[in-house]
Amino acid sequence: MYPTGALIVNLRPNTFAPSRGLTVCIKPFSGSSGANVYLERTGELRLLVQDGSSRAAQVQCFSLEQGGLFVEATPQQDISRRTTGFQYELTSGRRGLGHTLSVVRGSIQDVTHVPERQESVIHLRVSRLYRQKSRVFQPAPEGHGHWQGRILTLLECGVRPGHGDFLFTGHMHFGEAQLGCAPRFSDFRGTYRDAEERGLNPCEIGME
Repeated sequence: MYPTGALIVNLRPNTFAPSRGLTVCIKPFSGSSGANVYLERTGELRLLVQDGSSRAAQVQCFSLEQGGLFVEATPQQDISRRTTGFQYELTSGRRGLGHTLSVVRGSIQDVTHVPERQESVIHLRVSRLYRQKSRVFQPAPEGHGHWQGRILTLLECGVRPGHGDFLFTGHMHFGEAQLGCAPRFSDFRGTYRDAEERGLNPCEIGME
């Protein structure tokens, strides 16, 4: 709160695992203001989050080996109205390569595109809940064994509402369920059965 001056933030995993190959992602809090955030290494700065920018709420990722964070307050007439903050995550890969936390089969009810964040919000009606570790999907009001929830994906996937079931395998990213571009369930079923015949499938999922 009341940001003035500057500080350096060095992020490290809370385990004894080597930091090589780790990715850092930061996401400014909604309404965060009063400071610029840079990637800093040996005195060289690269701007990640610009104070007051319309893109300030976007997630920024970089390799842990690239350096640490340099947070520098920007000149303000009234610093009492400024609060700077952000979330961070350390992962073993780029976005979309985290641990799978939910596997569901369902249809797309609606899609909301958010161009400024390069994301699409998919509203799902789930007919089969295989796995979830967070309560992203809740029982639908009408019951009948259906679930509902939302999941984020990349805008470039071009998701739109339509007929057919999909298999969604997502992971948690800053408290939101996210996934890459998802195949139709019929396409996945063909790939799964081919792998099953070859003895290459690493897990079992009911196809009915």
